[in-house]
Amino acid sequence: MGLSQINAPIYEALRKFRRMRVVPFDVPGHKRGRGNMELTEFLGEDCMSVDVNSMKPLDNLCHPVSVIKDAEMLAAQAFGAENAFFMVGGTTSAVQSMIMYACKSGDKIIMPRNVHRSAINALILCDAVPVYVNPDVNRQLGIALGMSVEQVEKAIEENPDAKAVLVNNPTYYGICSDLKRITEIAHAHGMLVLVDEAHGTHFYFGENFPVTAMQAGADIASVSMHKSGGSLTQSSFLLMGENINSDYMRQVINLTQTTSASYLLLSSLDISRKRLALSGREIFAETVEMAEYARSEINGIGGYYAYSKELINGDSIYDFDVSKLSVYTLPVGLAGIEVYDLLRDEYDIQIEFGDIGNILAYISVGDRKRDIERLISAMSEIKRRFGKSGAGMLTQEYINPIVAETPRRAFYADKVSLPLEKSVGRVCSEFVMCYPPGIPILAPGELITDEIIEYIKYAKDKGCSMTGTEDINIEYLNVII
Repeated sequence: MGLSQINAPIYEALRKFRRMRVVPFDVPGHKRGRGNMELTEFLGEDCMSVDVNSMKPLDNLCHPVSVIKDAEMLAAQAFGAENAFFMVGGTTSAVQSMIMYACKSGDKIIMPRNVHRSAINALILCDAVPVYVNPDVNRQLGIALGMSVEQVEKAIEENPDAKAVLVNNPTYYGICSDLKRITEIAHAHGMLVLVDEAHGTHFYFGENFPVTAMQAGADIASVSMHKSGGSLTQSSFLLMGENINSDYMRQVINLTQTTSASYLLLSSLDISRKRLALSGREIFAETVEMAEYARSEINGIGGYYAYSKELINGDSIYDFDVSKLSVYTLPVGLAGIEVYDLLRDEYDIQIEFGDIGNILAYISVGDRKRDIERLISAMSEIKRRFGKSGAGMLTQEYINPIVAETPRRAFYADKVSLPLEKSVGRVCSEFVMCYPPGIPILAPGELITDEIIEYIKYAKDKGCSMTGTEDINIEYLNVII
């Protein structure tokens, strides 16, 4: 009997396995939870009983031949891809695998600088050379936008030996590039197109969303099913087009991916794919309705600006993801991170992130109307209780970096630790970023400037969660000797 989207092969195999009452003389050592009762009480017997090791009836993610292979085939069909792989190292491992597939040591890759740190980490691992396309910036909102087609075309013409073009689509804020046109230009020059589609799972299953990577003809896409798709944290898909050698891709993935894949993560991917394939249209229509309602109400408060499709300019903002609730906060005299902290500390509301000028409230499959109402009323109260003049607020979210050295050489170079102020003019050998969103302010190989130091100090002062440096307090930076 053939499989269809109503099937979930890994989930079904696990249910069958649980009924068999197999005596475990294999790992994990908790032996279906009996060996760690406190953990079992916390997570539940059902969960612990399927936290199992790879075995013949359950297949093996490193070399799937049965149920995992079937589940990946169904995922490929659901996403409109030639092949799809289950990823248990998050979209980080998917992004790194697609870059390591496309590039070897010394190969160039064209990419926007406002990438997630996972992409730059991949360059450190495989020694590829980045050709950055600095994204346009919306000066009012202070946010980096998509890649301009003209800038990509220029980068391709100046670097005809580049192996691939990487595109963020959509950005954390919901902004999309002209993915189809970029793909056509890259392919005309013999380059692969890689898409970090971490925030675009819903594009594949909802209606009237921006074009997906697979629809646009891209070669590989990394999709965070755990973000808008409802699977467990750390579970993602890697999608491939027809020109990708999936057998070689599996080998690349296996360089870094665990040989002990979690069946909790795998089954969550399987079940979530089934749910979205069968009901995604209705789920995401409701999600968009909630986001549109919240946007309208927040804009009605005054001061805040919840932006949407009105930003579209046909190029660096080619389209916008209306399920994203991105809100500019500076007109009420509060940095995004300050609104983020107030929502959590005063109102018990946890949003996705706040940065210098914006917040993002992630709306997805699990939200309820009453939660949206609570967020709106809390933001109204925050403006009334804590709002002030916006004078003296730093507005620039994104600073174009000056690249002086490749990420790999800078990361592994001999280095010295200097106080922030004394590092100006030197080349950084580590990352500095606010997380989320995980887009580096500084990456290995970039020149440290007064403007960047001012930004780091301001972000620290406002309470941004800063990561990436050896010095946990971010008072010192490692620079190349």
